[in-house]
Amino acid sequence: MNKIKAGDKAPIFNAKNQDNKDISLYSFGNKTIILYFYPKDMTKGCTIENKEFSELIKEFDILDAVIIGISPDSIESHKKFITKENLKQMLISDSTKEIANSYGVWVEKSMYGRKYMGILRSTFIIKDGIIKEAFYNVKSSGHAEKILNMLKNF
Repeated sequence: MNKIKAGDKAPIFNAKNQDNKDISLYSFGNKTIILYFYPKDMTKGCTIENKEFSELIKEFDILDAVIIGISPDSIESHKKFITKENLKQMLISDSTKEIANSYGVWVEKSMYGRKYMGILRSTFIIKDGIIKEAFYNVKSSGHAEKILNMLKNF
């Protein structure tokens, strides 16, 4: 896995969000982008992580940051997840795993001795097309607040 690190140029992406709208790395002008990858809509850890980002969205807005969640789930799945959990942030569908591959988070995992490919829960802080911070294998609970506090100190 090629890990991206602070100082690297952020891989460019183009994908559709939950409203079937085209979104790219450059859709947000000068805003700081919090780009987080999570494995699957409506699973326990992913729901915790997404809800925590959603609950803090106003504080991220104050810091001129946009929050974008990415998973391999479909646009339709994202719509249902947003409605069910009343999420406020944008979710992008990466069904081809092209974005996950470019960020080095589509990896071989192992559970109970069985190997499979999956998303490594990861977050990237991007400003002006450059990775400011990269976090791999993050814990879902408390992560959004950790990112918010880090952003306050930028």
